[in-house]
Amino acid sequence: MIDLSPQAMTVMLVSTGVLVLLLAVSFLSRPRVFTQYLFTMTGIRLAPKDVAAVFKERGKDGVRELFLELIIREDVKSGPRITPDSKPDKALLLPEDRV
Repeated sequence: MIDLSPQAMTVMLVSTGVLVLLLAVSFLSRPRVFTQYLFTMTGIRLAPKDVAAVFKERGKDGVRELFLELIIREDVKSGPRITPDSKPDKALLLPEDRV
């Protein structure tokens, strides 16, 4: 075993404590970071406690499903209504010089 001086041992313990604290904070802030990312990328507001509840209830897959559901819902709200009777939008399919 390696003998360390009391000062070196104190530095190692404090460093370990700081790293454990940073790890705990990063795990606890995941819902907040996710909701900030979701709002920045899509404009969808969601409370961090809702994300935490979904994660606790259904895990990582549940949060992924929630994310996809919210994205699809927002896309349906903002996009044009496309039905089987709708005319195709050829502007998206043809090059710009042929439109």
